[in-house]
Amino acid sequence: MDLLWALLTLPYAPVRGLTAVVGVVAREAESRQRNPVNVRRELEELDAAAAAGELSAEERDRAEQRVLDRLTEGSNRAGEGRRPARRGPAREEGVRHDRRRPGPAA
Repeated sequence: MDLLWALLTLPYAPVRGLTAVVGVVAREAESRQRNPVNVRRELEELDAAAAAGELSAEERDRAEQRVLDRLTEGSNRAGEGRRPARRGPAREEGVRHDRRRPGPAA
């Protein structure tokens, strides 16, 4: 059965491979973007540009905020995959809340 499935899905192998490569590249780019060394370097470059007069204080502040927003964005996205807590009546202790129908009494 596995051999048959492999033969039937063989035409899709390049798509699966490309999807895997894109996923690896995206993860690597995201990790480099959030690397503390790179963030610190960007902030130091902004400070140096502001000290040299290339950026105004407002432009530097906006650029710093973008860098910091990018850094904190990942922690906000980490919880997106989780389901929200179930809301409803509190369960009483000792009471069985089962969606199945009760079986025949023994």
